Amino acid sequence: MTHYPHLLAPLDLGFTTLKNRVLMGSMHTGLEERGDWNRVAEFYAARAAGGAALIVTGGMAPNEEGGVFPGAAGLFSDEDIANHKSVTDRVHAAGGKIAMQILHAGRYAYGPNCVSASDTKSPISPFPAKGLDEEGIQKQIADFATAAARAKEAGYDGVEVMGSEGYFLNQFLVTHTNKREDGWGGSYENRMRLPVAVMKAVREAVGPDFIVIYRLSMIDLVPNGSTFDEVVTLAKEVEKAGATIINTGIGWHEARIPTIATSVPRAAFTWVTKKLMGQVSIPVITSNRINTPEVGEDVLAGGAADMVSMARPFLADPDFVEKAEEGRANEIAPCIACNQACLDHTFGGKISTCLVNPQACYETDLVYNPADTFKNIAIVGAGPAGLSTAIVAADRGHNVTVFDRTAEIGGQLNMAKQVPGKEEFWGLVDWYRTMIAKSGVTVKLNTEAGVDDLKDFDEVIIATGVTPRDPGIPGQDGPNVVSYIDVLRHKAPVGARVAIIGAGGIGFDVAEFLTQAGDSPTENLEDWLAEWGVTDPGTARGGLAPEGPKPEAPARQVTLLQRKAQALGKGLGKTTGWIHRATLKMKGVEMVGGVNYEKIDAEGLHVSTGETREDPRVIACDTVVLCAGQVSDRSLADALEAEGITPHVIGGADVASELDAKRAINQGSRLAANL
Repeated sequence: MTHYPHLLAPLDLGFTTLKNRVLMGSMHTGLEERGDWNRVAEFYAARAAGGAALIVTGGMAPNEEGGVFPGAAGLFSDEDIANHKSVTDRVHAAGGKIAMQILHAGRYAYGPNCVSASDTKSPISPFPAKGLDEEGIQKQIADFATAAARAKEAGYDGVEVMGSEGYFLNQFLVTHTNKREDGWGGSYENRMRLPVAVMKAVREAVGPDFIVIYRLSMIDLVPNGSTFDEVVTLAKEVEKAGATIINTGIGWHEARIPTIATSVPRAAFTWVTKKLMGQVSIPVITSNRINTPEVGEDVLAGGAADMVSMARPFLADPDFVEKAEEGRANEIAPCIACNQACLDHTFGGKISTCLVNPQACYETDLVYNPADTFKNIAIVGAGPAGLSTAIVAADRGHNVTVFDRTAEIGGQLNMAKQVPGKEEFWGLVDWYRTMIAKSGVTVKLNTEAGVDDLKDFDEVIIATGVTPRDPGIPGQDGPNVVSYIDVLRHKAPVGARVAIIGAGGIGFDVAEFLTQAGDSPTENLEDWLAEWGVTDPGTARGGLAPEGPKPEAPARQVTLLQRKAQALGKGLGKTTGWIHRATLKMKGVEMVGGVNYEKIDAEGLHVSTGETREDPRVIACDTVVLCAGQVSDRSLADALEAEGITPHVIGGADVASELDAKRAINQGSRLAANL
């Protein structure tokens, strides 16, 4: 008997049946644009073999002007169809089904030829969009239909029409972007004409026995967004137009409310999808921050949807569904919603992958084959670099021993998991504990490994991490000064007024930790919605609370400082940095850049500005927290080299930077793959 009777139940669509209720949601990986179609096929086939009932590809442009960026992938030629056919064939051979998402970016297109409902410019693209005339609108409808027909020819089981997240079709729906006064603007009946026309054209192009998903924005989270009555009206019209399934979209890309980052509560928006249940007779999919079988099962059992969409969890673990079916849910590599290797890579023009699973999108490059010769391997350091190396090496057949001076595995992950909004890191450490045990790795905690302990191993890997940088400030040894390690790991007492030296990722983490009063809002949906000003779209357009965000009062008065004369948080994640800056702004944190640290005394932190040390002042505070960067801990590596032993040095011990688990895990996994 399954632990997940709702999640693993088949879904009958009439002309075809999905084997379970798990959709692998659309993600742009950048693979199609590279032209290595074997690599694309391997990526999707791995997820099909892992049990996803239906996969949706990254967005494929219906035409040049609709591409997210110049050169974005689509189905424009017979060669394109043949390339995509190689992917669908591999997915079908692996026992899966796959649909192609048709994504027209509209004013979000990062190119000079972008088009939209009206002459407008989005805040996330430098290019103004041109409003379409009647002929241009008809061309877009025809291009959607052509893309769908080509998808069918390429062997896809269906298409998903992207109508949410603020893309082209969404732009026609709301007065926020549709300023037209003709038959495509004004009343909602007119504004919804385009998505309905597109759906009718797509259904006519592909015939009856073909999956057509419409991705519907359930809550826009932008000013003048749709009301929920309008959402229901569109859903019903989309069903009439031939949709097989309605999928959920949450928020526009320009919305100033986080929707998929790790600080968003799990299943945070399923209540919106639940409002649509019973309003249409076709299946409804819910999405966003569903990352475990348990969460998916609860969502379905609670009647919030007929199916759940998970995108990034399939980056973290392609075998998500198979492991759930086999009672091995604790072995599912967790998506921690960090965005560091997926969305940040996408918006940086890089191939997407996963912090937790560096094989994602690199299945043909990073291969874990059995070792030719089994070795005795020592790894010093049980942080993410050392643990990842240990698991891969042991799974390849090596005999692995991990040493760590502390009493628990996880390294700096154990500090990150203390930060409000980073609770997912608890699950990552738990997963490492499970996989280390499963792999048969010997772990020696509370052990300070030395040269004598390591000299008899065939290979020695140093993953000793980092130590805090000494900022060299007079008075830093005083009783009112602590380090970030004291705060996050040892829970050192901190006063009511705090100055934080250093505004990198750790400085921001410490500021969030110290300003949070009571439980983290990530653990309480009602509190989180209030903090960000989200309400029922049935009572307020777009789901934006009229009173705006209502954050809880900060636990402390915090000043965050840095030496660099630039905006604080500039080096944070491309897609999450704004969230951290907004959070601290809501908590009243003062952010000060371009300062010299003169001294620390009982009054507080003395600073000045500029090379001439002008404008001296005192940041009055009870506690100063040092977050002034890190340096690599290479002492053991140096000692080994002095004895003629050449170790492998990875992670923070190799390159000191912020809590860069992405680089550490990738480096460790690649080393282990080649030992």
